[in-house]
Amino acid sequence: MCCSVRGAITIEENTKECIWENTELMLSEIINRNSLSAEDIISVVFTATRDIDAAYPAVVLRKMGITEASLICMQEMYVRGSLEMCIRVMVTINTDKAQKDMEHVYLKGAVVLRPDLVKKKTDAVAIDGPAGSGKSTVARLISKELGYIYVDTGAMYRTVGLYCLENGVDLSDDGAVVSALPHVDIRLSFEDGIQRIYMNGRDVTDDIRTQSAADAASKVAAVPEVRAELVRLQKKIAEKNNVVMDGRDIGTNVLPHARTKIYLDARVEERAKRRCNELSEKGISFDYNNIIKEIIERDDYDKKRKVNPLSVAKDAVVIDTTGLPVDQVKNKIMELVKSK
Repeated sequence: MCCSVRGAITIEENTKECIWENTELMLSEIINRNSLSAEDIISVVFTATRDIDAAYPAVVLRKMGITEASLICMQEMYVRGSLEMCIRVMVTINTDKAQKDMEHVYLKGAVVLRPDLVKKKTDAVAIDGPAGSGKSTVARLISKELGYIYVDTGAMYRTVGLYCLENGVDLSDDGAVVSALPHVDIRLSFEDGIQRIYMNGRDVTDDIRTQSAADAASKVAAVPEVRAELVRLQKKIAEKNNVVMDGRDIGTNVLPHARTKIYLDARVEERAKRRCNELSEKGISFDYNNIIKEIIERDDYDKKRKVNPLSVAKDAVVIDTTGLPVDQVKNKIMELVKSK
C-alpha cells in the first residue's frame, strides 16, 4: 500500500551547498526513521519558499541513489508572516505500514510548523572500531558517566551465531542462516545501564563470549537479512533511549546522525595482547601468534564484506588507543561529547 511522509527544514543561507546539505539531512532522517530503502520511494515533491533559488533540492536524490522515483520541485505561494528559508517535502512510499505509523520529520526552525509531530530527540554516542580496539570497555564507562544505556551490537550478532552453532546451522550457507533467523528471539535487558542479552528466554550474556561465537558472529554479520533485522532492533532502541552504542557500522549505518561519532583503533600487537590478557584472566590457554593471525583475518573479513563493512565515518574522530590507559581514552571521548 502507499503512504506519505512529510518533512521540512530551514536553511541558514541561500547557497547551493547549504540547500543540498540540509536537503540530504532531511531526507536521510525520513529514510532512517521510517526504515526505508531507495526502492520503497515512489515519488518526491519538494517546495521551497521564494527566498530559496540557488539550487534545486531534488539534485540530492540522485546523489543518495534514489534514481527511480518521480520528482518535482515547486516554489511555494508567498504568505505574509510565513516561515522563511524553508524547504518542504512530501515523500510517497510503498510500505506495509499504516499511514498513522509514519514518522514525519521537521528539523531546525521548521519544528514550529508541526510541533505536535516532532518527537522528543534522543542522544547517541556511536563508537566503532576493529576487534580489540577497546570499544566495549570504553563504551561501558562512557554510558555509566552519561547515564545512558549501553548497547553492545556485537553481542546481538554473537547471539545469532551461537544459535547457529548450537543448532547445527551451516554458517557457510546464507540461506540456512536466513531460515534460522525467525527461530532466534533476541531480547535485551538493561540492568544499571548495562546490557544483558537473552536468546529464546535464556540468558546468554556469558555464553557468547567465546572465540567460536565471535567467529560465527563475523560470518552471520555478512548476511544482509541478518544485518537488516538486527539494525532494525538497534535503531528502535536508539529511538526511545539515550544510548552509547558500539560496533563496526554504527556511525556509518545504524546511527548515521549520531551527535558524537568515535572510531577507536590500535596496533594489531596491542589488540592481541589485550585478547591474551582476557583469556588468561578466564584461565583459557592461548597461543599469541594464533591470536595475531585471528585478529588480522577478522580485520580483513570485516573491512571487505559487501554489506556495511568496517570503515571510518567521514565525521568520526579517530583515536589510537595503543598504549593509552582506559581512563585516558574515556576522558578524551567525554571531552568530545561535552563539546558538541
